[in-house]
Amino acid sequence: MRRSPASEGAGVADVNEHAGYEERARRALETMRGVRGGRIRVLLADDHQLLRQAMRVMLEMHESIEVVADVSDGREAVQMTARLAPDVVLMDLAMPVLNGIEATAQIVKQNPRTKVLVLTSYMDDQRMLSALRAGAHGYVVKRSDVNELLLAIQAVNLGNPYFSQSLAHGRSPVEYLLQAQRDKPTDALSSREREVLQLVAEGYTNQAIADRLVLSVKTVEAHKAHIMVKLRAQNKTDLIRYAIRQGIISLGDDDQFDSHQTAP
Repeated sequence: MRRSPASEGAGVADVNEHAGYEERARRALETMRGVRGGRIRVLLADDHQLLRQAMRVMLEMHESIEVVADVSDGREAVQMTARLAPDVVLMDLAMPVLNGIEATAQIVKQNPRTKVLVLTSYMDDQRMLSALRAGAHGYVVKRSDVNELLLAIQAVNLGNPYFSQSLAHGRSPVEYLLQAQRDKPTDALSSREREVLQLVAEGYTNQAIADRLVLSVKTVEAHKAHIMVKLRAQNKTDLIRYAIRQGIISLGDDDQFDSHQTAP
């Protein structure tokens, strides 16, 4: 089925509503050639291997983009960003070990020059606002075409916010950014505690969590105890419910759970 022109919009960040995708993409690529030696260094973070590989091949077809690495979870994204200092990180949200929102927060804090562009299948405002609060510079849905993705990469690389047209609902990027700041909650959990919570909710044992985070088992147990108190949780089920509500883990994504995990 052929999509309507409205569904093929390049996003609210592009003020020229009459220009076609091909023309806008051409202009974006010309702009990219003049930025940082003509190539934008991109890191891909997505736990679906086939999609990640296809995305890499697609982006590497464009001479203005260099894919410096691709990783399968948020922790790898944080580590490789610190090592390679890419210009833009394309970040999935639902990933194992460390989700995209937490990874975004750590990357933005540790590498302020790197821009994070969320690329996800989630279209709800809650996840988008959570990503913006974490420091993401843009939000693109995976059903977007390659021209829109190229425009988004170029926009965030220049420091401009970008949102898929399908997310706009008549609102400007500034409105979303203002709402994200205005409604920013005071999180009861520290960044480390949220990492531990995700691994607990995913079914990792205390020892496995300790190995993943390079901590002692006693430290992991202490973090878990603090989390239980802060969230007023009675048991592990309460923790899992909280993690789902906060978007720390997602239901229906089997790849988020490692076959080697064992419930504690």
